[in-house]
Amino acid sequence: MNLNDIKKIYFIGIGGIGMSALARYFLYNGVAVYGYDRTSSPLTKKLEEEGMIIHYEENLQLIPENIDLVVYTPAVPEQHEELQYFRTHNFPVKKRAEVLGIISRSKKTAAVAGTHGKTTTTSILTHLLRDCGVPVTAFLGGIAQNFGSNFVWGNGDWVVVEADEYDRSFLHLHPDAAAIMSMDADHLDIYGDKEALHETGFLAFAKQLKKEGKLWVQDNWKDTLEGVNDLESFGIEKGNIQANNIHVANGYFVFDYVSKTHSLKTLCLPLPGRHNVENATAAITMAIHLGASPERIPAALKSFRGVARRFDFLVRTEEQVYIDDYAHHPQELKAAIGAAKEFYPEKKITGIFQPHLFSRTRDFVDGFAEALDLLDEAILLDIYPAREEPIEGVNSQIILDRMQLEKKQLLSKEKVLDVLKYKNPEVLLTLGAGDIDRLRSPIKKIIEDQIANNKIERIKE
Repeated sequence: MNLNDIKKIYFIGIGGIGMSALARYFLYNGVAVYGYDRTSSPLTKKLEEEGMIIHYEENLQLIPENIDLVVYTPAVPEQHEELQYFRTHNFPVKKRAEVLGIISRSKKTAAVAGTHGKTTTTSILTHLLRDCGVPVTAFLGGIAQNFGSNFVWGNGDWVVVEADEYDRSFLHLHPDAAAIMSMDADHLDIYGDKEALHETGFLAFAKQLKKEGKLWVQDNWKDTLEGVNDLESFGIEKGNIQANNIHVANGYFVFDYVSKTHSLKTLCLPLPGRHNVENATAAITMAIHLGASPERIPAALKSFRGVARRFDFLVRTEEQVYIDDYAHHPQELKAAIGAAKEFYPEKKITGIFQPHLFSRTRDFVDGFAEALDLLDEAILLDIYPAREEPIEGVNSQIILDRMQLEKKQLLSKEKVLDVLKYKNPEVLLTLGAGDIDRLRSPIKKIIEDQIANNKIERIKE
């Protein structure tokens, strides 16, 4: 399929973060973009402002005529009325990953894979390249604060993409350069077990690198990719490429970057957490490989502003802090909670967690309980089902029952707002990949009101 021939395109699930990046690519290239999503969101409203036409009900009457290509996400159920209509009427229908694969074939591709760390690493990489004068096109899995978007256009040779392991989507890619950040068990509804995830997922992806391609992998996982040629490992104080001398200073994580060919001292990363130092280490390595000047890396890294919903500070004062994070796997929860504790060791950490998917909750219930026990106080919301039907006996209560933490409770989204009004949390985390982000604005307002009221009370005293 020649994408240059497309004049009118339709997205089913256009409000997804990966889908909307693709939609922005086509809009930028002069294609008329239409789409469906289940609910309106801040992102879909932004897409409409940019010129896309979107509706929010399964209604065949709202589909425009003369659609050249239909793109859908695996998150859309197979019985979706519009998807079935397009298939039965022989429209060209492709998964998001297939289209991304077609786009990437026309350029050199730098891909970042891993069960955690993809979005932050691709965003840092894209920012470093752009700030160092290397023009790249990028498809990101989050809204990068430096760009205000999940899509970045550039007229250079390289395209930066997230290589998503879900549904084996990343097997549509054949990268020239790639990094694998982590291979923890996940998406077992697709792969069955961790061994299959490694063999038919990440190892298969690694073997799809082009002949002269370059691969970097987090040091803990290098043995899992046995047999892959031209592989280098990276890590904190281990691997071929290392981050050393890590410490916190003036609100930054400071570290030294050391490889066989480069040494960069006292780099300042605005993001908290050692996991983000590791993400930055991979991004720096790839950026230099893609043509970024090492001398310009320190200033570029220091100016990185993060990714929406990745340890995203919504309130940051001496009195109270509110952070929102996309963490939806036990390892991600541990990283986010650990970063908060490292930044605020003397403060009480309260977390609100919305589990994502019944199958993931079932598969990692003990891991979730262990991670949430790191909090001082935990509030659980009901499971966000996404694409799944309920599984008997699987709910948020089974996580709560396995937790050792004394201060824990299960609340509805509506009730949690009422409870927060009386808590005055010192450091609050909202955690999860479902629709918990709809609570960001109301929670932010509650905390800002509390800070204002506390100031008034102190003045009265």
